[in-house]
Amino acid sequence: MTDGPDQSAPALTRRRFFQGLTLIPVAAALPGCGPAAAPAADHGTAPAAADYTPQFFNAAEWAFVQAACDRLIPADETGPGAVESGVPEFLDRHMQTPYAAGDIWYMQGPFLEAPSEFGYQGKLALRDILRVGIGAFDAQCRAQFQGKAFAQLDHAQQETLLKAAEGGKLELEGISSKLFFSNLLGEVKNGYFADPRYGANKGMAAWKMIGYPGMRADYLDWIGVRDKAYPLPPVDLAGRRG
Repeated sequence: MTDGPDQSAPALTRRRFFQGLTLIPVAAALPGCGPAAAPAADHGTAPAAADYTPQFFNAAEWAFVQAACDRLIPADETGPGAVESGVPEFLDRHMQTPYAAGDIWYMQGPFLEAPSEFGYQGKLALRDILRVGIGAFDAQCRAQFQGKAFAQLDHAQQETLLKAAEGGKLELEGISSKLFFSNLLGEVKNGYFADPRYGANKGMAAWKMIGYPGMRADYLDWIGVRDKAYPLPPVDLAGRRG
């Protein structure tokens, strides 16, 4: 683990945090951003995912998911964060699908350490990667922070741990922290930009933020346009206009 950040430093914005993690900067240089969302306060409690009762995650896992989503894509002046957009709901719903259970993948051995170009060769399905990883992450936090789980830590501590996991520098029992982090982050990004029917991207806020037209049939004429923002609001799979 690296030393924690200066506690007196201002909280990381979404843009700076994404850049620090070498992630796709979804909040960088975005045209036609929507109304600003108020940043979350810098304490250890993530905003609650409203009006949804998880069916896959237990209470401890749900607390972790909300806290991690809040740090991976926090609300700022650019747009809503992952929690406000409903990403925890997306994750819980997605973990109940055949895809997340590995039912549509070849999941027999041998299980090998292989170069990334050969794809994942492990024995855990996606939902097991998240479940095992969350349990191991919380166990590591409790050992390091006097019995506190990840969701009980302050934002600076949470961000330091996530950065360590992203680089594979956080020792977790039974799973690679890098494997866990990359899958968690991928699912958070998938949910943030998914069609609202899957539980996240409430109000198509993420699409509005990046100027994505959604399911509009008349977008073809605008594909090659680079000097103008798309003038119409997005449309989702249900035909609702943003």
